[in-house]
Amino acid sequence: MDPYPLPPAPARLVHERGVPAFGMYRGTVEHLSWRALKAPLGKQLTRQLHHKRWQYAAIGHADFFIAVAVIDTGWGGSAFADLFDRRRGELVASFSGNGLPLISTRIENRGFGDATFRQGKDCIAFRRADDRLELTVNTPALRLAAHIALPAPHSVLAAIAPGNWLAHATHKSSALSLSGYAEYDGRRLTLDDAVASLDAANGLLARDTAWRCARAHDRHIGFNLQQGYMGDAENAVWLDGVPHRVGAARFEFDVAQPLAPWQIRTDDGAVALTFTPEGVRRQERDLLIATSRSLQPIGRFNGRIIHPHTGVAHEVSQLLGVTEDHHSRW
Repeated sequence: MDPYPLPPAPARLVHERGVPAFGMYRGTVEHLSWRALKAPLGKQLTRQLHHKRWQYAAIGHADFFIAVAVIDTGWGGSAFADLFDRRRGELVASFSGNGLPLISTRIENRGFGDATFRQGKDCIAFRRADDRLELTVNTPALRLAAHIALPAPHSVLAAIAPGNWLAHATHKSSALSLSGYAEYDGRRLTLDDAVASLDAANGLLARDTAWRCARAHDRHIGFNLQQGYMGDAENAVWLDGVPHRVGAARFEFDVAQPLAPWQIRTDDGAVALTFTPEGVRRQERDLLIATSRSLQPIGRFNGRIIHPHTGVAHEVSQLLGVTEDHHSRW
């Protein structure tokens, strides 16, 4: 059996004929540019407004969970950084900000590359340096400095799909080692015993975009599941660091009671999980010309994942991760 069942990533998002290189791959697409993509004239003229990019990092620990992101919507930018205390079951540090692309927000067209958000003295920055990604958060609520080891090429999931407008691409990692610290309210937490995971997205999406997703990783098992604008194009499980494609995902939960258990399944039977939230991050933004609503519970996954090729069942027990129910008009 091939130890790496996914084909290697193409060099570019778009073939020479102007057709996107749709598919799921292992490794990194080096040239993240949509310039050669063929599209109707109307979509060519408005493409910049539909160009959405983000860089996201999750840091999981027995005692806490940290999520950091920089987002470029094509006409605007935003960022957030949150620290969830698992013992207290609440967010103890939280920052979010809005700004303008190129002025407050810059994201490199590169998987796991540079991304920066600045708002006055507040700054969130991802910096690519040799074999690591340096993540810095400098805000009144939270300060963080982390060196995240970049993933081995065979462990990176790359997906290119139609999305809901023209095309979208994403790179996702499995569990990664890191070092550093986080500070809030006069307390310092070491990150040395934590694990990180990365999500870098770059695509041309519709003004109205919605998704539900679930993601969690430790050093032996992990998954990324999505229901929404990407369909099943990025649904995968990682077993010992190797990504494998799985089927369409279904999410069963009560929107009015997000702290109640969630049931998550894939149509091919490879994944069957119960998610038990420990707390939730809520965010609603209304910028007149744009709105967003996001519900992001943090908690534990239990259940099983069946290897898509061997049929061997792997237990998922108390695996720390997040789910999300999100809608943006951007």
